[in-house]
Amino acid sequence: MLSYSEALKIVKENILLLEKKGIEVELLNSTNHVLSCDVLSDINQPSFDNSAVDGYAIILNKSINSWKLIGEISAGNFSKFSLTDKTTVSIMTGGKIPEGCNAVIPIEDVIIENDYVKLVEGTRLFQGMNIRKMGENLRNNQIAVPQNTLISTANISALADCGKSSVTVYQPLKVAVFSTGDELVDLDETPTEDKIRATNIYSILALLKQFNLEGVNLGFSIDDKETIKEKIKLALASDIDILLTTGGVSVGKYDFLKEVFEELGVERKFWRAYIKPGKPIYFGVFQKNGKHKLVFGLAGNPVSSFVNLHAFLIPALEEFYKTTFNNRFYAKAKSIFKKKDSKRHFVRSTFTLSDETKSYEVGNQSSQSSGNMAGLSNSNCLVILDEEKNIYEKGDLVECIKI
Repeated sequence: MLSYSEALKIVKENILLLEKKGIEVELLNSTNHVLSCDVLSDINQPSFDNSAVDGYAIILNKSINSWKLIGEISAGNFSKFSLTDKTTVSIMTGGKIPEGCNAVIPIEDVIIENDYVKLVEGTRLFQGMNIRKMGENLRNNQIAVPQNTLISTANISALADCGKSSVTVYQPLKVAVFSTGDELVDLDETPTEDKIRATNIYSILALLKQFNLEGVNLGFSIDDKETIKEKIKLALASDIDILLTTGGVSVGKYDFLKEVFEELGVERKFWRAYIKPGKPIYFGVFQKNGKHKLVFGLAGNPVSSFVNLHAFLIPALEEFYKTTFNNRFYAKAKSIFKKKDSKRHFVRSTFTLSDETKSYEVGNQSSQSSGNMAGLSNSNCLVILDEEKNIYEKGDLVECIKI
């Protein structure tokens, strides 16, 4: 059986077989997309020398501490003035610096008496103070936002300052989701006897949406091999990039999916990885007419399939886009974390910011059942317990995945 690291390496290698396509999206719809090319500044930024404060523009002469006020420059309303070292103009933040000016004194450092601006005693002046120079942030044709940036709201002003009303991003991968099981009923039905609601589909589709993938709901099927085979055949013939199934990949009498995949031409890359939960994961590649599709057969337990996606698909997407989703962090254990085997464990937990230490702390949960959806709902992270370490004491740093 493959270790987690070995299995993840295989997934990462094969996701690179998928085609990347660029599409144009409007700037305000671009967040959570990944830039497919560098965005260059089309101007110098700033495009002129301007004031960083509300104050007074002067020609610096350290022997002079009083200047005659001769005018005003506000942002967007430049007027020419001929300054001398004995005159000044008031200038607002963002206002264009007048010719000859080499320092701006902040308002709070002066006293106004009649038409004169007098320096507050003890104020230090120096050349270039409070002046933002043309191009000091970016030069024309310099990279403003690099390729493979996961666009966040923090990038929008930089993109807008490059004159981009739309940007070129990678087209989101198209991912189909399909569940199997005689026990499944839809959400609007009340489960009776031995039935359960088909929650996996909705959990997975929501996660795909969170990471800006295009989800396709293929619904669910009873455990009938021919029915499942026809559904998988249609999915593989469609324009999807990835097929995610849940259920039917373990060793039970009705676990048909492994056989179905391979009868339809899916090349198995691995089945089962040494992790908990989610060990019976299947991964394969389907190739036809030069096009590749990835196939994940996930465990039927809702927590297991959720962990599988965070453990394998999300890191593989980072490899595909050459970016990071910034969803991993370290926290101090505020309780003991234990395991009894050499698997990689993904433990549902809750992290908080400590008022005392101002650092993240994470505690253990009592139930780690793969069917405990309420426990998953009450968690906000997965704590990663490495293969070689079976106990983490209070105060140890542990790696976590935000969920």
